[in-house]
Amino acid sequence: MTLSSASGTFFGHPRGLATLFLTEFFERYSYYGMRALLVLFLTAAVADGGLGVDMLTAGAIYGLYTSSAYLCAVPGGWIADRLIGQQKSVLYGGILIAIGNFMLAVPAGNFFYFGLIVTALGTGLLKPNVSAIVGELYTGQPGTRRDAGFSIFYMGINLGAWVSPLLSGTIGETLSYRWGFFTVGVAMTIGVLQYRATARHLGQAGLTPHGTTPAERTRSSRLLLVGIIVVAALIALVASGAIVVTAVQLADAARWFMVALAVAFFGGVLLFGKLDATAIKRVLVIIAFIVCGALFWAGFEQAGSTFNLFARDLTDRSFAGGLFVAHEHPATWYQSVNSVFIILLSPFFAWIWIALGRRNLDPSAPVKFGLGLIQLGLGFAVLIFAAKLIIAHGGGKVGPQWLIATYFLHTCGELCLSPIGLSNVTKLAPPRFASQMMGMWFLGTALGNLAAGQIGGRIGSDVSTMPAEFLQMTMYAAGLGLLMLVLSPLLRRWMGGIR
Repeated sequence: MTLSSASGTFFGHPRGLATLFLTEFFERYSYYGMRALLVLFLTAAVADGGLGVDMLTAGAIYGLYTSSAYLCAVPGGWIADRLIGQQKSVLYGGILIAIGNFMLAVPAGNFFYFGLIVTALGTGLLKPNVSAIVGELYTGQPGTRRDAGFSIFYMGINLGAWVSPLLSGTIGETLSYRWGFFTVGVAMTIGVLQYRATARHLGQAGLTPHGTTPAERTRSSRLLLVGIIVVAALIALVASGAIVVTAVQLADAARWFMVALAVAFFGGVLLFGKLDATAIKRVLVIIAFIVCGALFWAGFEQAGSTFNLFARDLTDRSFAGGLFVAHEHPATWYQSVNSVFIILLSPFFAWIWIALGRRNLDPSAPVKFGLGLIQLGLGFAVLIFAAKLIIAHGGGKVGPQWLIATYFLHTCGELCLSPIGLSNVTKLAPPRFASQMMGMWFLGTALGNLAAGQIGGRIGSDVSTMPAEFLQMTMYAAGLGLLMLVLSPLLRRWMGGIR
């Protein structure tokens, strides 16, 4: 299915984009609604309906969950490529997410942690494949048109991310954390039903695996079964206490595992993937983008850890506070700020890339990545001043404008990097590895999310450590951004005409 066969049905784009737009709306509603509550729920006292864990453990759990949700995109892409296709993967992933979210609402022992596992598995099955289907809808179309389509798709993601902290977050903080988790399960159920009802508009995009034989599918099925048995056995051993491991130790091990997985995958593709010289260079560009993405998300995804705690403990939330018992509006509201900026700015960014493209002035993807990283660093620089202001006054709280300014800069950086990264991975990846390459893009996101959780757990609400921590993030992000600008001519040549 191409643009020419479904022109003018959804903002001038294929009608299937609307199906995927709504699917991601509800999936992101469930993800960001739960994420907004997760650290708050983990650190809240048991008497207040939380789990009462310490900050390091809460940060590790947050990082493990958010990173696992993206790490599972690697087998999720593999399952789609080798076994069931992308359309079925999205459907089954949505069902798992809904089940997992409902499990989070059950106040029974370790059931909450099993719910996190099920939700992460479902996200990994849905997330890379829904993006890959978007790419297939634009087969044979200009790169600028594809970028615009991904920008619209990305706005749908952020509509869900905007609404969920305001609704489910408020319910969770004011009524009950468990009820907040229940509402995100309801949202994902609605998403699954609409996807099933409108999947016909996707046509052949992602319907079947590409170029796999029956024998290959049989071998892949056996390998998947072995993997499921191994993972289930490990979970059972940890749950029973036969293997004793803390969340912090598990997070450290996960970090090294993800790095090793990336090295093994790309090493195998480059050495044994039977790629020509052009394809090899394009894969190297994908690797560069993934490294940049990992660092970007390590800073950006502190929204759910460091920034969430900054909002709860160090930000004056008296606006509209009279509506709530504690006379402060919920901290989860600030989880929607990024999405508000995305919704406002996405049409502008989509327009400007097309307008510049018509004049042959559209910046190359490496330049956009560099700009995104620099703006990430500037966002942390803003919080350096906010933290120093609190320290200078011997404590207290600062106005919400500091967090809002940081979110604005990070959002501009996100719009330069994230939709462009999604689009370019689908364009640069060899067809046989399309979903797996998308899975590796999300592996970089997973590594960044894990780091964000660990950093958030280390910082907590200790304002005295924030200036030094935020300065490090500023230097790393801006430094890598400048390096990408310097290397952009070389990377652009390696992309072989793809912008």
